[in-house]
Amino acid sequence: MDLMERVQRRAMKMIRGLEHLCYEDRLREPGLFSLEKRRLWGDLIAAFQYLRGADRRDGERLFTKACSDRTRGNGFKLEKSRFRLDIRNKFFTMRVVEHWNRLPREVVEAPSLEMFKMRLNEALGNLV
Repeated sequence: MDLMERVQRRAMKMIRGLEHLCYEDRLREPGLFSLEKRRLWGDLIAAFQYLRGADRRDGERLFTKACSDRTRGNGFKLEKSRFRLDIRNKFFTMRVVEHWNRLPREVVEAPSLEMFKMRLNEALGNLV
């Protein structure tokens, strides 16, 4: 747990009326996400912009679409590259692929960035 997460945990304990709840429930009450989930949210929005938005050319270089005829999940799966060094698993492209592939079809196929954000909030809200 990093410093920012500890600060957020301490601040959430100071809110009156929520002292008896666990950390996740204290976050859920005002409609907040943990810092880890907010980082993921930002990464997935950036990936959407690379893959579907104005940065599409850069997205084609960053991500590889998985060739699959499976119909389960979303229809826009990304391929995860393999590296020998563990440090590469922290790269943006490696962090995003697994989570992107788990998103429901209606989230990935959103027609606009705003719709993607709304649907992503719902999908991530179900994960807490």
